Amino acid sequence: MNAFDRRGFLKALAAASSASLLCIPNAQAAKTKARVVVVGGGYGGATAAKYLRLLDSGIDVTLIERETLYTSCPLSNEVISGDRDIKTLQVGYKGLQKHGVKVVHDEVTQIDPVKKTVATAGGKHFDYDALVLSPGIDFNYGAVAGQTEQLAQTRLPHAWKAGPQTLMLKKQLAAMPDGGKFIISVPPGPFRCPPGPYERAAQVALHCKTHGKKKAKVLILDANDSFSKKPLFEQAWKELYGYGEGGMIEWISGSNDGKVERVDPETLTCYTGFGEFKGDVVNIIPPHHAGKIAKSLGLATFKDKWCEVKPESMESTKTKDIYVIGDACVGGELATNNGFPKSAHMAMSQAKVVAASLVAKVNGLPPPQPIYTNTCYSVVAHDWGFSVVHLYRVRDGQWVYIKEGSGISPVTFGTKEAPLPVPRLYRKLEVEYADGWLRNVLADAFG
Repeated sequence: MNAFDRRGFLKALAAASSASLLCIPNAQAAKTKARVVVVGGGYGGATAAKYLRLLDSGIDVTLIERETLYTSCPLSNEVISGDRDIKTLQVGYKGLQKHGVKVVHDEVTQIDPVKKTVATAGGKHFDYDALVLSPGIDFNYGAVAGQTEQLAQTRLPHAWKAGPQTLMLKKQLAAMPDGGKFIISVPPGPFRCPPGPYERAAQVALHCKTHGKKKAKVLILDANDSFSKKPLFEQAWKELYGYGEGGMIEWISGSNDGKVERVDPETLTCYTGFGEFKGDVVNIIPPHHAGKIAKSLGLATFKDKWCEVKPESMESTKTKDIYVIGDACVGGELATNNGFPKSAHMAMSQAKVVAASLVAKVNGLPPPQPIYTNTCYSVVAHDWGFSVVHLYRVRDGQWVYIKEGSGISPVTFGTKEAPLPVPRLYRKLEVEYADGWLRNVLADAFG
């Protein structure tokens, strides 16, 4: 599903230019062609840094990331249920260093787009010719009265950045008694990992089912009226755990008073416009916006939350030579429909588009025509998973969805008039594919 690899990139250049221009220098290139600083070492930033070096080792690449160990958000809901060890989601940055990426573990505090410099909390300064910004997300804790950043690190973990909060939520679930209620509050879209809250509900129910908590309830209070892969989730919830009235999982939509407006952290009570719901574990997922460094730079021009970018290159529409990738960005007409899926796979696809675009620019070559890809797996039980694939191309300065090659796991086989159940083997295989996908993307981005 990768939009760009070295061979494909060189073929694209060969079609657009003469062979004499295809001299990509080797690792011993005497002269630095350009200095690229990458801010943020998640899936997007790590992929951009690695592929810039793979495609042209004459480019000097510095990656600045605060943490020394990255924890993958995809499939982290399995950690909460106890089905996955968090160590399987973690990776360091030595692999990038092998490709010649200079990895700096520090926090970026200031970016000067005029002087083209980056400053860090550790007192370091870096000059750049191009800046790749992969800042991820930050949270609007004030959107739900009663929730604070401090409470998110103690009593009310959102666990929407995988790591310590994931383990904290796992511990709270493990301590929840039979007959207890686990409440998930879903913010208005767009947000990171659109199917994530609903996968989490299934993983919580899985834990309860396998640990003798048959009277437990999982309540989803949703600010939205629909969600990603809804028919697939509802089918699985109904068959595996019971769904709706009398079932283990219940979903309340925004139009049915599902939006949480206030939470009492002492009594663990969630208040909507007209109702109140008391839980034993309360998981408030705050609304998101682009990471703090992007907001402070004035790049989050769309609804004062997200960074708009150009379809052909991911360059910011606000500031020249700054490229924004990953969960922080939206663009074009897609902005009116919540933008690109905010997923790891999409971030990696955007990163490869940036790498190919910058290498072409540095070498004076025509930019390649990008195709963006997204794959997203949801695991709802030991042997039940499903997925979706999205493809996009750029046409007349806009992103266009490619129907051919895109798709979603079927709810049923057969025809509408005579539907047939999907064999359980297919669902089980998708669980295995999900694990294989995780291992592959971690190796692709960080290896």
